[in-house]
Amino acid sequence: MEAKRVDCPNAERSGKVIDGPTNPMVTPLLTDLYQFTMCYAYWKAGKHNERAVFDLFFRKNPFGGEYTIFAGLEECIKFIANFKFTEEDISFIRSSLPPTCEDGFYDYLRGVDCSDVEVYAISEGTVVFPKVPLMRVEGAIAVVQLLETPFVNLVNYASLVATNAARHRFVAGKSKILLEFGLRRAQGPDGGIGASKYCYIGGFDATSNVAAGRLFGIPLRGTHSHAFISSFMSPDEIIDKSLRSSDGSRTCEDFVSLAQAWLNKIQWSRSFRGVFGETNQSELAAFMSYALAFPSKFLALVDTYDVMKSGIPNFCAVALALIDLGYKAVGIRLDSGDLAYLSCEARKFFCTIENEFGVSDFGKMNITASNDLNEETLDALNKQGHEVDAFGIGTNLVTCYAQAALGCVFKLVEINNQPRIKLSEDVSKVSIPCKKRCYRLFGREGYPLVDIMTGENEPPPKVAERILCRHPFNESKRAYVVPQHVEELLKCYWSGSSGKPREELPPLKSIRDSCIKQLEQMRPDHMRRLNPTPYKVSVSAKLYDFIHFLWLNEAPVGELQ
Repeated sequence: MEAKRVDCPNAERSGKVIDGPTNPMVTPLLTDLYQFTMCYAYWKAGKHNERAVFDLFFRKNPFGGEYTIFAGLEECIKFIANFKFTEEDISFIRSSLPPTCEDGFYDYLRGVDCSDVEVYAISEGTVVFPKVPLMRVEGAIAVVQLLETPFVNLVNYASLVATNAARHRFVAGKSKILLEFGLRRAQGPDGGIGASKYCYIGGFDATSNVAAGRLFGIPLRGTHSHAFISSFMSPDEIIDKSLRSSDGSRTCEDFVSLAQAWLNKIQWSRSFRGVFGETNQSELAAFMSYALAFPSKFLALVDTYDVMKSGIPNFCAVALALIDLGYKAVGIRLDSGDLAYLSCEARKFFCTIENEFGVSDFGKMNITASNDLNEETLDALNKQGHEVDAFGIGTNLVTCYAQAALGCVFKLVEINNQPRIKLSEDVSKVSIPCKKRCYRLFGREGYPLVDIMTGENEPPPKVAERILCRHPFNESKRAYVVPQHVEELLKCYWSGSSGKPREELPPLKSIRDSCIKQLEQMRPDHMRRLNPTPYKVSVSAKLYDFIHFLWLNEAPVGELQ
């Protein structure tokens, strides 16, 4: 999938061209039919140009946790920057709506763009919480209504998988390398591309996905599979056995014999005598062949036959042969078995090689583990004790197996400067009305204490000044906060033709760095896997009073007979 430039004046209103969405299928038609039926009804009623404000938010953190990573903003901005119906689009819309729809509506659609839309959003990669608007979208109601489905689609999965990645990073720890290996198990090409991008934001270090590497500049990792190992029958298959030394000063004419000599030395050395017998020679041939192809990137998959009796000895023999020529092997990958036990045994083997043959740092050889890993297995490995340096994680990560969707919603909160509220018997589904400003208040220790929403025209919270923070719906939950630092969350990312200054879209690496920094700033009890402490989301006293005034005003009064 390649980002495409669409011929649309919106894309240049900031003076800087904004490419179209990464996925060319993200067009104005990527929406639900009822957006067009509503759009026609607005137009028919003469309401289509009324100024409306919508909030995009979610109601509950995923995976049983107490935080979420906001992602997908860049794709939303690319979408609206290039929002324009083609004649083919309009013809299809005409065929999909009842024939009674007037021709003037389709003429109206021909002129629709997002030049009068404004988008205020929390920065991508920010740690966010339920009820707080991730995006506030302002504009003509008919146009903004058409943005609902694509915006929710672009944010839902992106935020879910970025959060899943961040949770895996938290369990694995800062020092471990995390590799996203999920392309083959992802929900289609778009799921695979999106997963690679947003797992990188969430704290993963690299991906196996070559297309994502090209599109987003994400580091790539990958070596070989069991098929490569089992495709060899014996060392006799290796035709070109020569290998130049790393400094180019000499050439080893028979690298195969050098590696076989090392295997014999290991087998009959004082430390390993009787530990293993004859190793699998087809595996050894595969390792030697791969080392000849990639002498400075040699990482071997060692569990095709037997890890400790064949894979590890064969790897060490080839690695020692490479060292003779000035190269340094990268390490091994374990893709099955008891990963905790095997990693510890492999580390002992490497350390013994280092001591037996005086090869410095051989004991620090990298050990990568894969095989259907998830949060629970990472946690279990930590408790058991292991020697794994890097984890390759696929299925459970990119499919978000533990939770299918985040549940973002897009709710009208104001029209023609009149606040609107959505009521429900389920209090968690009651919306917070009016155009709002959102702030994060920090305490003395540098941790965020609470997010607070205020009315647009309320004075902002000030450092060292006490402010009352109230639960939006629970009267008894309230607290005074004296913030040591105040951060406004919503910033203008799309100003249309208003001329307002807007934030530039940062590079992916900057988003990732900001995300990791924010996660480190969070209080540990909010982050833990089991029974995390809920983060407080509040409203100002004035907004609290207004919510309940509007609630009572809009709710019908029952009558008892």
